Amino acid sequence: MFANVIIANRGEIACRVIRTARRLGMRAIAIHTPADRGALFTRLADEVHEIGEGANGYLDGEAIIALARRVGAECLHPGYGFLSENAEFAEACGRANIVFVGPSPGAMRAMGLKNSAKTLMQKAGVPVVPGYHGDNQNPKFLREKAYEIGYPVLIKAIAGGGGRGMRRVDAHMEFDAQLESAMREAQAAFGDGRVLIEKYVASPRHIELQVFADAHGNCVHLYERDCSLQRRHQKVVEECPAPGLPEETRAAMAKAATGAALAAGYVGAGTVEFIADASRGLGPADFFFLEMNTRLQVEHPVTEAVTGLDLVEWQFRVAAGERLPLAQDEIGCEGAAIEARVYAEDPEHNFLPSPGRILAMSLHGEEGIKGIRVDTGFAAGDSVTPFYDAMIAKLIVHAPTRADALASVNKELDDAVVIGPKTNLAFLRALMRSPEVAEGAFDTGFIDAHLARLGAAPHAPDSRAVLAAAQRLLARRDALRPSPLAPFDPWGVADSFELVGARRLGLDVTIDGRPERLHVIGAGQHALEAAGGPAPPAADRPEISLFETADGAYAFAGGRQAFVALIDPLERAAGGPEEGDGGVRAPMNGRIVSLAVEEGETVEAGQRLAVVEAMKMEHALTAPFAGVVADLVANIGDQVEMGERIMRVQAAGEAEGPP
Repeated sequence: MFANVIIANRGEIACRVIRTARRLGMRAIAIHTPADRGALFTRLADEVHEIGEGANGYLDGEAIIALARRVGAECLHPGYGFLSENAEFAEACGRANIVFVGPSPGAMRAMGLKNSAKTLMQKAGVPVVPGYHGDNQNPKFLREKAYEIGYPVLIKAIAGGGGRGMRRVDAHMEFDAQLESAMREAQAAFGDGRVLIEKYVASPRHIELQVFADAHGNCVHLYERDCSLQRRHQKVVEECPAPGLPEETRAAMAKAATGAALAAGYVGAGTVEFIADASRGLGPADFFFLEMNTRLQVEHPVTEAVTGLDLVEWQFRVAAGERLPLAQDEIGCEGAAIEARVYAEDPEHNFLPSPGRILAMSLHGEEGIKGIRVDTGFAAGDSVTPFYDAMIAKLIVHAPTRADALASVNKELDDAVVIGPKTNLAFLRALMRSPEVAEGAFDTGFIDAHLARLGAAPHAPDSRAVLAAAQRLLARRDALRPSPLAPFDPWGVADSFELVGARRLGLDVTIDGRPERLHVIGAGQHALEAAGGPAPPAADRPEISLFETADGAYAFAGGRQAFVALIDPLERAAGGPEEGDGGVRAPMNGRIVSLAVEEGETVEAGQRLAVVEAMKMEHALTAPFAGVVADLVANIGDQVEMGERIMRVQAAGEAEGPP
């Protein structure tokens, strides 16, 4: 076994590799960019080195290898970042006498690009989705191929994964814009803008097989994972085994997956992904090869849960030249496991990334409860930056049956608390309680087809939580500045008295920056009247968590948070821009990658104006109404902050200046 390992990645996978390396007696060496100074993985490592400037050092293969040589690293673990599938980087590690913990460069090239992998699979007799997988990248040619295949089609980047560089196109007139966007996103994410075109499968289930091979000709599978619960082709929830998958189909997929790995001369951990057409059933003839990821994957913990194996340990052992620790008939699959990804994003506003400091975080898996595991790269006090993936943690549960696992993941999601950035916890709670998920009757389009039902729409804040925050703030204020009416007005906020019935006390606050007037009713048992409507029944009321800051308090309940602040009538701040002013603002911190309009150009309502990239994902900004572009202050490449105005749409007939 190796004496040490340098980890060329960050976040939760770096933490994951560090823990296994230490258990095996290896010294863990971490690298980090200036943007990740003080991150959790740097605190766990035995040795830490800063690399690069800004946020992009993790992609600087030359600098990473130079550092690895300088510190005497025997092997390099790339995690599952982009360098993990970079054949040139793996070759450079070999030239520097550093063992790359992953497959050979040849296997990466054969399977790492979707087009060449599909060609190899066709030669091996594995069915592939109909489409164009060739080298011609002329937009006109690709548009013609899409027409021949028949809409809807998928445009897919040939490199990378995670839904980046992927677009569904339903009509011929949409193709050019979607192709341009997919190529640009693929180039930014993977350094390769090439794409392929495939027929869109009507009711697809995304099922993948974990495979492992060694340098001695042995190859095994470690069962399948169902990754069909996706949003915009990005996985949200994964489970093992796949619900409703017939045994004969499972066996056929396993045979195809191991055959694919052997055909490529594969060594190490890999994932062979299939798309199964649920509309035709899930029989042995109803699945197609999708792609192969030549690395460990984010969802590998569900495989570890049902097999009881440490896949990172297997990676190290295979990289050290050892044989696979177990033969196929020695690998069992016990119970069911589910993984839910917790993201710093705002589902109520189109899942926009929500960077910021984590003020409080409580996830039970951190406490070592049996059957519960949390993989995370963050702790309370850490910041989610806008430069990297928005995932905060992976919540993994393992139970004897799928029903037990669903019950367990629901309880853990109910108990989870993350305060600071907006998160998708409420969305996950609704998703995992949906009847379709309980029945295993879903496909990759399920989430996108039911966003509103799953809570991905604006919600009024929990009135009980808002009141609890207001009470806490009033108590704090009155401790510092008691009301002169304290004997009659313990709240210090009375604006009226009622001779009959309960007393109503007015309270002006802001909730997430919006001014509201609350009415506290009665004494002792207080109720709240606000825009949020009546409180839910007692049996349905989630626990409330509060976190105070100098300016107010966060109220967290049911997976959602609201920031509540008191308004001092003597110190009212000036308001911000009025709604409807036509301002087009950055929805998050990011970089402008496209401007589709010029100053003075006439635009229609909903027309695309610009594209902002954040966390390697693109977000289109559109015109709020018809008018003329004015006050365009941004350029392509500019870094913008959340809320910063990029331009304004001046409504027709609006005065251009003071009279």
